[in-house]
Amino acid sequence: MPARWNENRLTAKLGIDYPVIQGPLGGLSSQKLTAAVSNFGGLGSFAAHSLTPGAIKDVIAEIRSLTSKPFAMNLWVSMEDEGARTSDENAFNRSLAPLAVHLAALGAPRPEYKPYSWIRFEDQARVLLDEKVPVFSFIYGIPPQEILAEFRAKHIVTIGTATTPEEGAALQEAGVDAVVASGFEAGGHRSSFLRAAEDSLTGTLSLLPQIADVVNVPVIAAGGIADARGVIAALALGAEAVQMGTVFLACEESGASLLHRQALRGKKAGHTALTKGFTGRLARAIHNRLLEELNQEGAAAILPYPLQRRLVRNLAIPAEAAGRSDLLPLWAGQSANLSACTDVLAFLTSLVEEISEIAGPITRWSAARREMQILK
Repeated sequence: MPARWNENRLTAKLGIDYPVIQGPLGGLSSQKLTAAVSNFGGLGSFAAHSLTPGAIKDVIAEIRSLTSKPFAMNLWVSMEDEGARTSDENAFNRSLAPLAVHLAALGAPRPEYKPYSWIRFEDQARVLLDEKVPVFSFIYGIPPQEILAEFRAKHIVTIGTATTPEEGAALQEAGVDAVVASGFEAGGHRSSFLRAAEDSLTGTLSLLPQIADVVNVPVIAAGGIADARGVIAALALGAEAVQMGTVFLACEESGASLLHRQALRGKKAGHTALTKGFTGRLARAIHNRLLEELNQEGAAAILPYPLQRRLVRNLAIPAEAAGRSDLLPLWAGQSANLSACTDVLAFLTSLVEEISEIAGPITRWSAARREMQILK
């Protein structure tokens, strides 16, 4: 019997029906979206990197109240950039200057400088271990070996993210169960960790087969995948699953604001750009007034992550209340114009039907190729 497109090593290991993973979506995750994707038979994910350990525990409990299916909790291994703990009030005021005119126009108060307080990755990871989450996914590096060993001992599936073949090889050597090949088309942050993000900008169609050739664990394609055509292409290039982010942001169940969802469905969603201005780390979003202004301001005024992220939130909150999407970080990948999702169930049902119609021959070819790679 020929292989079915939705049955492979990864779906078996994860215990899911379809090799479709919802991207963690940074601070725009929602328990409702995570559970909806998992209940359908994919793998829902929740980004917990900005949450305290106590808040992470509460999120896990809520997700479990909404689904009995597997889901992933996502963390950032690298939680801050160099200089975050020593950045002072003078740096804060320099970075605030480009935002101050907009804050004044919106009638928002000028934010005051507050010393940086941090959250430890190790403390967040401990919650995931204690709660025995089904899947632990991570970006921006590789956790210490002793932590990964604890996840393995508890039979928690681990998924790391690579933006270069070298990162993929390093993740496999660390013993992860699967590797996400994240192309530069993806929305949100570029999670490079062996080289600078600016020097790790490989597209998904180029990156995916390169990583598939250097690792033996399942590879998950991410970046620019928004419909059945993208899924089929990923399977043909050696992926055993796809991770889709922007398309789920447009759904009503996501944690994105109404303005953000409307922007993703608008005509300008296809014009995206990379910037450090929103958070201090390189990330992709819809090109708008705020992105353009912060890119023109230059890197000198950008605070280290996560200080810049916290600073920009002071503008994002009143801008959203005023309906000013031109002053919001509108995270999106390069295929945002293909994002037609309004309802998760309807989108996934249509996606699976379309893939099933055309996947047979390509899936058989891809499975044969993986067999050849394993035998090498």
